[in-house]
Amino acid sequence: MKYLPKIDSPTDLRRLPENCLPQVAQELREHILEAISKKGGHLGSAMGAIELTVALHYVFKSPEDRLVWDVGHQCHAHKILTGRRDRFPTIKQEGGLSGFLKRSESEHDVFGAGHASTAISAALGIREAVRLSDGKGKVVAIVGDGGLTGGMAFEALNNAGALKRDLIVVLNDNGMSISPNVGALSNWFSRKLTGDPMTRLRRRVRTFLESLEGIGGTNVIHIIEHLMDATKHVMLTPGTLFEGLGFEYMGPIDGHDLPELIDALTAARNLDKPTLVHAVTQKGKGYPAAERDDEAFHGVGPFDLRSGRAEPSKPGPPSYTNVFGDTLSKLARTDPRIVAITAAMPQGTGLVSFSKEFPGRFYDVGIAEEHAVTFAAGLACEGYRPVCAIYSTFLQRAFDQIVHDVCLQNLPVVFAMDRAGLVGPDGPTHHGVLDMAMLRTIPNMTIMAPRDENQLQRMLLTAVSHSGPVALRYPRGSGTGVALDEDLETIPLGQAEVLLEDGKDLLLLAVGSTVAIALEAAATLKTKDVKCTVVDARFIKPLDEALFEKQLQEFTSVITLEEGCLSGGFGSAILEFCQDRALRPRIQRLGLPDKFIEHGSVKNLHQRYGLSVDSVLKAQQAMAEDRPVLSLA
Repeated sequence: MKYLPKIDSPTDLRRLPENCLPQVAQELREHILEAISKKGGHLGSAMGAIELTVALHYVFKSPEDRLVWDVGHQCHAHKILTGRRDRFPTIKQEGGLSGFLKRSESEHDVFGAGHASTAISAALGIREAVRLSDGKGKVVAIVGDGGLTGGMAFEALNNAGALKRDLIVVLNDNGMSISPNVGALSNWFSRKLTGDPMTRLRRRVRTFLESLEGIGGTNVIHIIEHLMDATKHVMLTPGTLFEGLGFEYMGPIDGHDLPELIDALTAARNLDKPTLVHAVTQKGKGYPAAERDDEAFHGVGPFDLRSGRAEPSKPGPPSYTNVFGDTLSKLARTDPRIVAITAAMPQGTGLVSFSKEFPGRFYDVGIAEEHAVTFAAGLACEGYRPVCAIYSTFLQRAFDQIVHDVCLQNLPVVFAMDRAGLVGPDGPTHHGVLDMAMLRTIPNMTIMAPRDENQLQRMLLTAVSHSGPVALRYPRGSGTGVALDEDLETIPLGQAEVLLEDGKDLLLLAVGSTVAIALEAAATLKTKDVKCTVVDARFIKPLDEALFEKQLQEFTSVITLEEGCLSGGFGSAILEFCQDRALRPRIQRLGLPDKFIEHGSVKNLHQRYGLSVDSVLKAQQAMAEDRPVLSLA
């Protein structure tokens, strides 16, 4: 590599002549591909945004000029150009770089971002803060086109246009978010924005007129471009939309043409009004395998760099995601009331096969979780059984809609919360650890968690059979390998299950993924002559009052286990239950502490934060010796 090893900051990049920048972009591609092919991670979006990132850091002086990115998938080149080149191979690895924007990681990460559609709102707030403090520097929001399927982005555009500040919004339009973008706006973008005719026409006209320079060509260029801008309103180009919101619109431009990008960004920097620069990019650009299958290469495991083939994985049980998707399709074949809804994640939530088998009963609403929930509520009003398949971490965005539009009206909407619990390398923006505490406070809500993939099947049937709102949480990754029932039966609402009844020394109350930990701990304790009873709660709400009252009267030592935050979670529900009934067993809660958990392997995070077999053994020992268990982390 010729240039990249010498770039330790954006200042180093700006010292280079402009004609060196294409080589810098190529070296960035090679560096990113080398690292991601070995460890896996997000790839396609990052590859598509390389020229755009180079141009941004060439035109703007970060961190004085604030670059505010949407999500983090597109930010690999940004990390490398801002002093993290040598650490980039550690991205998403335990103790390494975050896969997303993180303020504590670099002064160039102006705003932390792991969820979509936040950049414009945050950038506008930063722009106002700069104005109020008489500060210096421009503020630029870089938003993926998928982010514009979220209503929050348009709320921010509307506000920015009304304030008339010199905010710059760069639209990185690659035609994709994670799955193909959906909706009327996206379709319009596909026809009007990314449609090549206007882009090609502008480029050809400009190239031709530039050849006339010396015979009045410069003036002719300005005249013709002015006429083209004037006619774009008649042609209903995207400029109509953004200019209606109060923005100066520039584009569409080729997001891989560095001179064109630099010209446009420089022009935007010099304007004193809200400006939107529309750059058309190709997801996976520069790596043929990723260009051919940009959806598959959005996020990848380790793969062979030459062929693009993923490293073979060991055969194992099906994932919870696939079991959910297959079961929902199976249930929908006999229940025409079932419809499926997702927020731009049909592949991630396992609904691709459902969408093909039942296209009229499948809805991808884009990155718009709030709308997804209220849309589901409307379907439920008319007798349907909508299933909202949304990652636990993303469902947080629709809390008010869950409360006001679903639970207050006691509507039968099912929330299928994939990635509940710890999710490993994606880290704190994606860990699904708040849902139990968040949803347990809402009247009419039923919350359940399966201990294995077969129980997931039964719980999904139970959920769509229930006449009120249900949240079903299940983890990322493979199931436990249990046999899957062909003929499914519902589970009585709120009924726990006693899995082991060896003795009365210790009661282990577990839910979801922690049931396996409880059973393994009980087996180990048995070798130490400690006899345990293990109960799978199955339901976080409602609790099995009859069973728990009986068990909690009989045991003096109780340990609860949950893969979620301890504050307000399952263990808290057990403590409340005991207080309400004047029960006095000694209870130790095992779960996740009141902090945002860093990225790392799930196994290591369990061990680090006291959610393991060893933690159960330590807690039991402390309780037996009548000493406090202050921390098991």
